[in-house]
Amino acid sequence: MFDVVRDLLDKQLVDADDRRIGKVDGLVLEYRDDEPLRLASIEVGAMTLGRRLHPRLERWAAALERWLGVGRGEPYRIPFAKVRGIGLNIKVDLDVRQTPILAWQRWVRDHIIKHIPGA
Repeated sequence: MFDVVRDLLDKQLVDADDRRIGKVDGLVLEYRDDEPLRLASIEVGAMTLGRRLHPRLERWAAALERWLGVGRGEPYRIPFAKVRGIGLNIKVDLDVRQTPILAWQRWVRDHIIKHIPGA
């Protein structure tokens, strides 16, 4: 068994095509009667990172995301069953282009970067 926090939290996530898709911001455990806790999913998103620092930052990040239309104001959860490898990076079996994980990067590209001359 591995130390979940040490081995997963803040590690780089890569998708099935080895594209970097962010860091592990949080872990979701599942409680089941008469059984040990189970790692259910990995959370990715500014709300989860904000929650780790202060609950108010989580609310601000969620409100900003909704206001800008970037997302639903919720972190994205990757089921732990999608994890294919844990090493220097954490490889997950998904295509990041089919998820909202990179919504912030797309928003910045479309609303800021493309308006910079020469960018």
